[in-house]
Amino acid sequence: MTLPLLYSLQHCPYAMRARMGILMAEQHVLLRAIKTKNKPPHLLHISPKGTVPVLLLPNHQVIDESLDIMLWALKEHDPHNLLHTHEPLALRRMLELIKLNDTQFKPVLEKYKFYARTKDMAQLYFRQACEEFIKQFEAKLTAHKYLISDNKSLADYALLPFIRQFARVDKHWFAQSEYTRVHAWLNHFLQAPMFTKVMTKYDLYMDTGNEHLYGPKNR
Repeated sequence: MTLPLLYSLQHCPYAMRARMGILMAEQHVLLRAIKTKNKPPHLLHISPKGTVPVLLLPNHQVIDESLDIMLWALKEHDPHNLLHTHEPLALRRMLELIKLNDTQFKPVLEKYKFYARTKDMAQLYFRQACEEFIKQFEAKLTAHKYLISDNKSLADYALLPFIRQFARVDKHWFAQSEYTRVHAWLNHFLQAPMFTKVMTKYDLYMDTGNEHLYGPKNR
C-alpha cells in the first residue's frame, strides 16, 4: 500500500470533517465508501469500534478519530496555514472550540434533529438549546471574519459539518433567523468548489470493490 486508505461515509459529519482536512492539506488517499449497515470486515479488523472515518497509513498506523485525521493531514502539509503556526496560542483556541462543539453542541443538535419530526415543544426546546452555541459562533464571527481570526482555520472546517446540520433541520427558520453572520459564513463554505469535492458520491466498496483516489486534482 503506497497511499493511506480512508474509510468514509458520505453524509457523516465526522467523515466530512476528515475529508475536508485531507483535501485542504493537499493529501491523496484511497477512499473506500461504506454504509453503516454493511461494514467491510477489514474496517472492523483495523478499528473494532466500527465508526468512520478510519485512516490506515502505509506504516500500518490506524487513525480513527476525525480530528486526529485532520491534524495528521495538516501537520504533513498545511498550504493554507489552517493551524496558524505563527500564533503560539491559536491551535489551543481551535481545539477548545472544537471540543465545545463535539462534547456540548453535538449532543443537543442530535436531539434537535430527532424532535424535528414532531414539530412540538420538544423541538423548540432543543432548538433554543442549540442556539446557545450558535450565539457564541455568531459573536465570534462578529469579532472577525472566521471563527478564530480573519483567516480560515482548522476550527472552521471542523465545525462546518455540524453547523450545516443545524441549518438544515429547519431551513426556512434558519434563513430568517438573527444569525446572519453564521448564515453568511456557512454559505461561503457550502458554495465553494472545495465542498462540492468533499461531498462527491462514490460507489460503495462492499458493492463494487472499488477504491477511489481522493485528493486535489494535480496528481
